[in-house]
Amino acid sequence: MTILLIGAGRMGGALLKGWIAQGLGPVTVVEPKPGTGLKSLAKAKKIKLLDALPPGKFAACLVAIKPQVLKSDAPRLAAIAKSAVMISIAAGTDTKLLFKAWGNKARIIRAMPNTPGAIGQGITGLYAAKTARPADRKLADKLLSALGETVWVHKEDLIDSVTAVSGSGPAYLFLMAEALTAAGIAEGLPPALAEKLARATVSGSGALLAADKSPASALREAVTSPGGTTAAALAVLMAKDGLPALMKRAVRAARQRAEELR
Repeated sequence: MTILLIGAGRMGGALLKGWIAQGLGPVTVVEPKPGTGLKSLAKAKKIKLLDALPPGKFAACLVAIKPQVLKSDAPRLAAIAKSAVMISIAAGTDTKLLFKAWGNKARIIRAMPNTPGAIGQGITGLYAAKTARPADRKLADKLLSALGETVWVHKEDLIDSVTAVSGSGPAYLFLMAEALTAAGIAEGLPPALAEKLARATVSGSGALLAADKSPASALREAVTSPGGTTAAALAVLMAKDGLPALMKRAVRAARQRAEELR
């Protein structure tokens, strides 16, 4: 299985490492400005590293470049798209634009991974255009599973919702750790201790959420004693204008921005 990777930044680099670990390939990487780490990895693992598009046919081409770059550079991949299944991880770049660049017979799959994929703990939402074959979907699943779990959506506009929830979601949790640290400092904890407590609480709770298949609401209730300290805090967080309402507004804003990027 020959794979072409366009762009080896944070997400592209994570995919490459995952493919190497799974023994997938051979892989050709196109990265005009490779860092020393990528150069060393390519040399050690015999990865073909190029600064321009190569000739030839590939089973899959995974496009891991920024949306604004893809919009201008997509036509350059038209020749590749004649034989390869084209997998794009660019937010807000719909298949309408990609079909225009690659032809109406191009086999296109859109993917939205997230940053925990860098340690194999991510989740990727996938959407297949009608031109994609069952074998293309299977291949996309195999390639993106290098980052963690995969899920499929049946409507393309749901990729924008995936982007808003899981694609952008890690930033929301990192902000929670920041805010919890600041709150701890405000209550008198030394900054280093407040940060350690906050980071361990967020990461440990995430691990528990992954290990325990109970609903998140049940886990929350298990921590909350009636009339206790947690209940007092949740009365603030779950108020009418509290965290649930705020999160809905945040996710809606992220989805709307994804739609604006089209």
